[in-house]
Amino acid sequence: MRQITVMHGPERRRRWNDEERLRILAEAFAPGACVADVARLHDISTARIYTWRAKLRQQIAVPEFAEAVVASEEPGDLVMSAPVIVVELGSRGRVNIFAAASPDLAAATLKALR
Repeated sequence: MRQITVMHGPERRRRWNDEERLRILAEAFAPGACVADVARLHDISTARIYTWRAKLRQQIAVPEFAEAVVASEEPGDLVMSAPVIVVELGSRGRVNIFAAASPDLAAATLKALR
């Protein structure tokens, strides 16, 4: 059986400023957080949280997929001054990851861009 929440009383339309939206989004998508719990805490629907996230992603306009190029060079052939991974962010800049970067640092950087 499905659960239905009935909202009643005075006007339910609320206005959320950008700071409140970002705070709620950060809370909802923090590691280990549950979107449904955060929605209940703030008395909003989970759909509203996902809509805010989708609109924020459109504003940021980060590409969903990035082109990857695999070099067939041996590690000794790599020039240490040239980046191994380059992520183009359009007009917002570029992220370079060099061969000397640890795998953990490279993974954390790419995860942060997601």
